Amino acid sequence: MSSVTILVDVQNIYYTSREAYQRNFDYNAFWRKVTAGRTVVKAIAYAIDRGDEKQRQFQNILRAIGFEVKLKPFIQRADGSAKGDWDVGITLDAIEYGQQSDVLVLASGDGDFDLLVHKLVQQFATEVEIYGVEGLTAQALVKVASRFIAIDDGLLLPK
Repeated sequence: MSSVTILVDVQNIYYTSREAYQRNFDYNAFWRKVTAGRTVVKAIAYAIDRGDEKQRQFQNILRAIGFEVKLKPFIQRADGSAKGDWDVGITLDAIEYGQQSDVLVLASGDGDFDLLVHKLVQQFATEVEIYGVEGLTAQALVKVASRFIAIDDGLLLPK
């Protein structure tokens, strides 16, 4: 049985699934798919905390599925823009846990992760599966991944 680390960029998956399909990502279906025949080393969902009740309920659902939920506060800048990304945290955890796993699953279409994925594949011989919305996932990330799995109907909640 192979081992897997699962890292989910919650904001990226939420917004790309909504943009492409006007639907939400099905974390239960995703968990079943990526853990089938695998031992989970670590599973982390990275999210932004706005402090509302609906988000807290969603975070509790993720925990019940098996994810550790890491939160950063939502920061609204004076100019109206917002900040709150987990790129550095995801990178650090990917390097730490990716080396302990046969496969690292990264759910994100963010092209900033292409250097990370390249390093994991080339230097550490870790298989990296990228789950992302086709057309909204950076081609640089798709190219360096061991496998790209497109988020489609089977990984989306019904309308």
